[in-house]
Amino acid sequence: MRRALVPLLVLLGCAPWNQPTNQPLQGENAPLSDPGTGEGEHYIGLAFSGGGFRATAFAYGMLEELRAAGAGPEGLLDEVRLVSGVSGGSIMAAQFGLHGPRGLDGFRAFLASDGEARMVTSGFNPLTIVKGVAGGVNGRDTFGRTLDETLFHGATFADLRRSRIKTWINATDMANNTPFLFSPETFDALCSDLSQVRLSEAVAASAAYPLVFTPIVLRAHQGDCAYREPDWLTAARYNPEATAAMRAHARALESYTDPNEVKFVKLLDGGITDNFGTTGLAVERARAEVPYAPLTAEEAVKLKRMLFLVANAGVESDYGWTQKVAGPGGVNLAMSIASSAMSAASRSGYDSMRGELRLWEMELIEWRCALPLAEVRRLRGDTGGWDCRDVKLFVGEASFASLPSDLRDEMNRVPTRLKLEGDQIDKVIAAGRMAVRATPEFNGFLASLDGNAVETRIEAGIASGGRRVLPVGN
Repeated sequence: MRRALVPLLVLLGCAPWNQPTNQPLQGENAPLSDPGTGEGEHYIGLAFSGGGFRATAFAYGMLEELRAAGAGPEGLLDEVRLVSGVSGGSIMAAQFGLHGPRGLDGFRAFLASDGEARMVTSGFNPLTIVKGVAGGVNGRDTFGRTLDETLFHGATFADLRRSRIKTWINATDMANNTPFLFSPETFDALCSDLSQVRLSEAVAASAAYPLVFTPIVLRAHQGDCAYREPDWLTAARYNPEATAAMRAHARALESYTDPNEVKFVKLLDGGITDNFGTTGLAVERARAEVPYAPLTAEEAVKLKRMLFLVANAGVESDYGWTQKVAGPGGVNLAMSIASSAMSAASRSGYDSMRGELRLWEMELIEWRCALPLAEVRRLRGDTGGWDCRDVKLFVGEASFASLPSDLRDEMNRVPTRLKLEGDQIDKVIAAGRMAVRATPEFNGFLASLDGNAVETRIEAGIASGGRRVLPVGN
């Protein structure tokens, strides 16, 4: 028996653990984007769900549909100020956040690449099973390396900051069971320099599905910086009315500052705790110290219309196991548990985000209407056409559910993997575009851009990528 255990222990020791590469912080981390980059009347925020390359292609289709809408060569893409991504959706979020609309050029070629080329994927290899039991089969030198070489080319969060688009990459902190946001605030608590972290590292963490990948590891550099916890965290500790999400987020940040609790942060797929990547926005609003946050005051007085659109590339429930007594078991059981947790977290996160945004709309209007005209003039430049109540938020979800039944069934058969067949790519992209056009909130946002005048509706040709503008009555 002892002899039989020796090879197993050796194999367990061969798990591809990811050594931390994040560096200590000098001073404090800079914001993800320069404040005031969105000082216009329109603001669009996008959240891309997980789901492997299926989610990446769906998000790409969604962006292409926004490009086809509105005026100018980039359409509504010029109005996007925030992108949030989880797992497969984080690939598109990072690419768009880094390059803006030009990041879509040639992206179809990346979708046709094999993201699993360096990965161990066979479930019949005993070594694969042993590594999975030990903590994960694939390390950062597989998919993460592929991302860095084929898409991001060594880009870091310092490069991302040069963009006018605030970008959130979401993973899961395994110990705290909370969403982990690659943000300055998080890395301040870790006393770690976010600017040196590669985008490929963050995306690899966001997409690190349990068992398939080994957790991405970050070191907590306690004592290497003069960290001072934010006021909202101190308040949350003693505020009985603080939301559970806010308290959990605050508790996670606290743990990063205590070497007796956390020396290393272990990150897995962000979809485990929030497959839509919307928790960050809910927390941002919950800890806001001013009514207009996360906007600046200048942005808040100029804003008229905001659209927050979630791309949900999740597939429908699998009822195959309900047709017989046996199963699921083994790997299928583990996958089922993970999927159940992701689905539940996504629904609660989306509902929380919608509630926070509705409340924020009311608080924003109240704040705007309480401003003296002199302050409006200072922030806005003039008071011409000023209407403090002229603010409206549209929050919607684009998903497979809105598609024709035959296309929806086809999308539900697309696997959650890091490679797709050529025909699958184009069909998922088309589904993304079609789902956006079928979203009532998106159409309401379009109709509101010109007030009560004759509106326009955009119909994009999926195959050709063309654009047709049709008049629509009031």
